[in-house]
Amino acid sequence: MIGFLKQPAYREELPAGPQTDAKYKSMRLQVFLGAFIGYAGFYIVRKNFSMAIPELAQFGFGKDELGIVLSMNAIAYALSKFLMGSVSDRSNARTFLPLGLVLAAFSMMFMIVPIQAIGAAHKGWAIAIMALLNFLVGWFNGMGWPPCGRVMTHWFSVSERGTMMSIWNCAHNVGGALVGPMAVYGAMWFGHWFYGAATEYYFLIGTFVFPAAVALLVALIAYILLRDTPQSCGLPSIEKWRNDYPKNYSEKHERALSTRDIFFKYVLNNKFLWFIALANAFVYMVRYGCLDWAPTILTEKGIDLKNAGWAYFAYEFAAIPGTLICGWISDHVFKGRRALPTMLFMALVALFIVLYWLFIDNLTMVIISLIGIGFFIYGPVMLIGVQALDLAPKNASGTAAGLTGFFGYFFGTAILANIVIGYVAKNADWSWTFLLLIGACLLAILFMGLTYKEEQYLVHKK
Repeated sequence: MIGFLKQPAYREELPAGPQTDAKYKSMRLQVFLGAFIGYAGFYIVRKNFSMAIPELAQFGFGKDELGIVLSMNAIAYALSKFLMGSVSDRSNARTFLPLGLVLAAFSMMFMIVPIQAIGAAHKGWAIAIMALLNFLVGWFNGMGWPPCGRVMTHWFSVSERGTMMSIWNCAHNVGGALVGPMAVYGAMWFGHWFYGAATEYYFLIGTFVFPAAVALLVALIAYILLRDTPQSCGLPSIEKWRNDYPKNYSEKHERALSTRDIFFKYVLNNKFLWFIALANAFVYMVRYGCLDWAPTILTEKGIDLKNAGWAYFAYEFAAIPGTLICGWISDHVFKGRRALPTMLFMALVALFIVLYWLFIDNLTMVIISLIGIGFFIYGPVMLIGVQALDLAPKNASGTAAGLTGFFGYFFGTAILANIVIGYVAKNADWSWTFLLLIGACLLAILFMGLTYKEEQYLVHKK
């Protein structure tokens, strides 16, 4: 591993006592804030290109060409989350996360070059460079989740992880919510500094440069706050400190594992990880199948775009309380088990999809249905990531979560939610898309059910 990414050496463990406990509590809060703020920073520079698409038409770029550029982000993110997850498992989270954020920010910032300097006069080159840059944005964004997963598994034990991960997971809502206001105010505040009277270029500053500059600042803050493991700070492992040991725990899992062991011994050879990866594909199919196609379905049904936008907003906003509640009940009601609450929430998602389908012409019922789907779908999205961390040793957690993430984004989002649902909607009828979404809920429940027995030991823990 490159020197500055190498995991820090373990320091001599401090003696047990009130001072060590106080330091542990303080460091846990500090590290959690670093992971929350750092991960929110990735969402500031992730999908900004989609906001620029309407403005790029005036420069001679077509939607079909820009769609190719847009797709590069999702493909790169899916691959990176898995492959860079294995690198993260052997790296220092304190440097790995800020490095990914810095590289994502610079990739986003340079997006103005093909648009402004090359332009539609050399469209082929401009599109190719935009596609490459957006691929890099997606790839470097894939360096965000794995180090956060590493931090959360090392600083929070299995019986509290669902609650803490649900709070941390709200970081992407916070970061994503900032992109719109940044695009508007960044253009207003700084557009004139760079382009004077050429107002058609102001959006470049607001959409690409200003968020990238903020992300660089966030990377610095994350570096200041984050620490890799408790042992690197002279503290005992979280399992020892809380006396909360997961199934098949071994102290050798505290040390760095080889790439071969990570992939072939603990991840690819774990059938339960494959079960939740398949479940995740269908959960993501529902998540983005509902979210991405809602404006299109509603406008085709005669609901104006403004109301469709509010329905879209309601879907996303409902995610925050739903995620928090799902994480809490997985810890406190289901005693650390993830399969049962995931199955319960997906059954309720299926119920609200049925209501969405039956009352598609009633705006009030549509909004209620989308609120219900948004409320219940994001809990399973979060819990599957937590379960991936639970099912693998701590130093293979990034790779384990990367596998489930790859299935979610590549198969669930790009293939099933975007291509398959789009094809069915065009060649059949929206009713068939609702049937597909209900079927996806049932398949997610089926695959999660296959992990039920593996988690039963948690019920009997003292």
